[in-house]
This record gives sequence, structure tokens and C-alpha cells, in this order.
Amino acid sequence: MHELAEARRQRHLLTYRALIERLELPTPAMQTLTAALEHLAALDARADRPLRSALVISQGASRLPRTGFFESVERLGRFSGPSDGVAAASWHAAEVARVFEYDYPEGV
Repeated sequence: MHELAEARRQRHLLTYRALIERLELPTPAMQTLTAALEHLAALDARADRPLRSALVISQGASRLPRTGFFESVERLGRFSGPSDGVAAASWHAAEVARVFEYDYPEGV
């Protein structure tokens, strides 16, 4: 996903809404985006890479991904605990830092 590669290069996060608009996803856009991000997370996890889907966050005050993201990464064995609060925020911040620092193979 070019938008995530660009966000990683610029070291910034994207909101779900901004990504939906940039990709011009048709309705049901959030379901389509969620499926794509979960697929990307599974690919990254299988390759033992930091999860690029962590770069996509809610525009709410928490500045964290949605609850479904944490449920997905829990199924992948990457995170365990409640999807809100200090543990989730701390894990997410560390994962974002790992994404920014990781050298992903070209075209992945």
C-alpha cells in the first residue's frame, strides 16, 4: 500500500478517514480498509516484520487504532491486553517506532 510506505518514509500516522479518502474506497469503505489492513498485518506477522497497519489510527483523542486492530494483533500473537489504556498505547507507540526504523524489502 503506497500510502503506508509514504507515511512510514515521512514518519507520520494516517487516520482511517484520510486513508479511505486517499484510496477513494467505495462503500463499505471501512470494512474494505479493515480487511486490507488485517491482511497486511498477517503478512507482516508471518514475515516477522513490524506491523505497518499500526500507522493507521482513529482521529479521536486517543490517537490509537480502533479496537478491531488490537483484536487482530492479539490473534496474531503480537499484543495481549485491553485495547484501550496504557498497555495498548505503550505497545502501539513501540510498534510505530519499530515500523519507522525497519527496512522493509522493496515492493513489500
